[in-house]
Amino acid sequence: MERIEKTFGAQVRRIRIGKNISQEELGFRSGLSKNYISDVERGARNVSLQTIEKIARGLEIPIKELFEFIIG
Repeated sequence: MERIEKTFGAQVRRIRIGKNISQEELGFRSGLSKNYISDVERGARNVSLQTIEKIARGLEIPIKELFEFIIG
């Protein structure tokens, strides 16, 4: 089974790319660094609830959309 951090990060990446937003732009919109966004997308960060909220706001989506993936 894949770690939840990797699955969550892949979802952030899918949504970001679908909205044609760079990591740098998402970082700016979220108040986070580009490197932090990169770490999240690679599953290298265990993000807090506050960070999840920032990312959702940066992507202009409801928080629940970040968790609409299947864990297998």
